[in-house]
Amino acid sequence: MTFEPEQLGQSRTDLAEKLRELRKRAGLTGDRLARRCNMSQSQISKFETGKKTPKLVDVERILRALDTPPELVTEVTALARIANTEWQDKRSSWRRGMEKRQTELASLESEATELRYFLPAMITGLLATPEYIRASLSHTPGDPSKTITRKLERQAVLYDTTKTFTFLLTEQAIRWAVVPRSALAVQIDRLTSVSHLPNIRIGVIPMGTVIPRGPMNTFTVYDDRLATVENFTGRMVFRDPRDISEYLAVFTSFERHALLGGEARELLEQCAEHYR
Repeated sequence: MTFEPEQLGQSRTDLAEKLRELRKRAGLTGDRLARRCNMSQSQISKFETGKKTPKLVDVERILRALDTPPELVTEVTALARIANTEWQDKRSSWRRGMEKRQTELASLESEATELRYFLPAMITGLLATPEYIRASLSHTPGDPSKTITRKLERQAVLYDTTKTFTFLLTEQAIRWAVVPRSALAVQIDRLTSVSHLPNIRIGVIPMGTVIPRGPMNTFTVYDDRLATVENFTGRMVFRDPRDISEYLAVFTSFERHALLGGEARELLEQCAEHYR
């Protein structure tokens, strides 16, 4: 399925209208449909007014209850898939102020209890030194000072032991010279230090490791409810459980190839020494 970014906002409205239309065409009240789907009437109402976006499994239950023709099932499930996906372009973030994006990330981190990060190209801000953060923001317009401050403030979440973090990095991400060699050694030392926290696992996939599936994108999975995937121009946010399950499966497959614990620290120490 392909779609344009501008479809993502409109799809929620279209989905709500289509569900309401199908229910009325079937001659059912919201209450009767709710009973057929084992849902509350208020939940059906929120779906039909666009106040709440139904998950794909919810839409499938509704379509079955309405005995919807196959051609319409395909159309509506496609709408539901798009409605559960969000595109956040980088230029909009720049216009709003990058520090606002940090507030959004902090909110996601505060709500989640198990967080997984796959980092194939660079070190994430949660693990970064101030110098590394500043260098990584050098291509963004405006004064990055507020964004740097917010990124550093976000790092406090790492010390919340009610949460668990797993960071998987490729050795290439660790060695990518965002900063000069001496600063990169300090950054790698930071990774080693953080890896000793009881709620944090840092895994490193050594260069040369044979993995048939390519790394493709940086992505983060928050519990089993949301996944974000980044590229140069923005990020996709997935809420469809099937998409999230796929990213969890990819993460698990990469994790099997990673060095963890003492082995990861040994490789990190070798990298840091190289850049010293």
